Amino acid sequence: ATLVEAPMPGPLTGKSFDPADVAQGKYLVELLGCGSCHTDGALVGRPDKARRLAGSSIGIAYSNPLQNKHPGVVYPANLTPDPDTGLGSWNEEQIVKMIRTGVNRHGDQQLAVMPWPAYAKISDQDARAIAAYLQSLAPVNHRTPRNVEPGNKASSPYVHFGVYRTKQ
Repeated sequence: ATLVEAPMPGPLTGKSFDPADVAQGKYLVELLGCGSCHTDGALVGRPDKARRLAGSSIGIAYSNPLQNKHPGVVYPANLTPDPDTGLGSWNEEQIVKMIRTGVNRHGDQQLAVMPWPAYAKISDQDARAIAAYLQSLAPVNHRTPRNVEPGNKASSPYVHFGVYRTKQ
């Protein structure tokens, strides 16, 4: 693959990104499988390429449906720099903190459905490269459904994650 010679401008901020950082960030996002959850339809094997990394309308149930008729459901967020529905108002430090700790810019702790515990020791350079890549994407306006607490009925579809059985 050939790298772009000139810095790539950010779509909304006018910020320039080092092409090597963007390429490394893209590599890491693909290696870590971010699109497997954060691309609409990917969770059911039908990824919508027009909504790549723009969040999912299909959620991930994280609590045991055998114990609760209505499991908790997380809808993966829009990672594009759209200012209304994505990361457009996030800065690099906020994105890096979210990757490493699962704490968003509002101070909310995310569930480990997003495997932030596995990303906690990612290098500064790699975390910043991921942020540069995400900030360099074309913004996609796509609002995802609100997360659902266990016991509440989800109004949007979901798949099960982390279901276990204690008895057979």
